[in-house]
Amino acid sequence: MIPEPEAAAGFPGEPDGLQRLWTPHRMVYVGGENKPKDGSENECPFCVAPTKSDEDGLIIARGKTVFAVLNLYPYNPGHLLICPYRHVPDYTDLTQEETLEFAQFSQEAMRMIRRVSKPHGFNLGMNQGAVAGAGIAAHLHQHVVPRWGGDANFFPIIAQTKALPLVHGQVREMYSESWNTPDA
Repeated sequence: MIPEPEAAAGFPGEPDGLQRLWTPHRMVYVGGENKPKDGSENECPFCVAPTKSDEDGLIIARGKTVFAVLNLYPYNPGHLLICPYRHVPDYTDLTQEETLEFAQFSQEAMRMIRRVSKPHGFNLGMNQGAVAGAGIAAHLHQHVVPRWGGDANFFPIIAQTKALPLVHGQVREMYSESWNTPDA
């Protein structure tokens, strides 16, 4: 049992007896501190990530025109993104070569996640434009989200919290080692 914190002096309200799992690191995402302010390439996390080491950039695999990177704020364990190296906002901006490799990386991501994590299904998607829900609308990216039966439990609904059993470094290592490994 988690002990109930004492009521803070000067704050209204009574302790309600609920146990809390605090996730203050999520406030960086909620508050938007890591989002580029002007949409420029020099502030874009998808432009910056490939300039770092794979470990520091959370990169799973690099192609000629696109790369796979772990989502820094995952919906589920192993949630990754497929991004073109070019800073373009819209799917229709991709060249034929980029479109082909983008699709191939999406397929390989699903194969690799199946080998490593054994999900029951996937959500794949792109939000085109801020009004459509794109957190970083200036740089195209596709979400590859592994799903398991029962993964949408009460925690995200009641506590706005998602329990992730592995840290990014562990997931990146497992995924990058399995990338392009033939299915058994």
